[in-house]
Amino acid sequence: MIISNIETIPNKAIREHLGMVQGNTVRAKHMGKDILAGLKNIVGGELSAYTELLNEARQEATDRMIVQAQSMGANAVINVRFSTSSISSGAAELFVYGTAVKVD
Repeated sequence: MIISNIETIPNKAIREHLGMVQGNTVRAKHMGKDILAGLKNIVGGELSAYTELLNEARQEATDRMIVQAQSMGANAVINVRFSTSSISSGAAELFVYGTAVKVD
């Protein structure tokens, strides 16, 4: 599956637009990691536990989008975008969407 954040795929011709596809996941912070992140926030630096959490969430949401695109017969997804939103005080949604297409 080809994934692109632009509206075309270089050196490929789009033969058919199949529609929008999406994937999402909702993740909650781990209480222990939240305490450690709070301490790290005092001294500064990367909050690696949160970086890891976001990387996992992006991958899971993208995998779900790909499954949906494959079920439609696509071999590529173009114009891919990511979005996040707060669901509650300890949870956030990561949402990915794009346009499923068939390319040569």
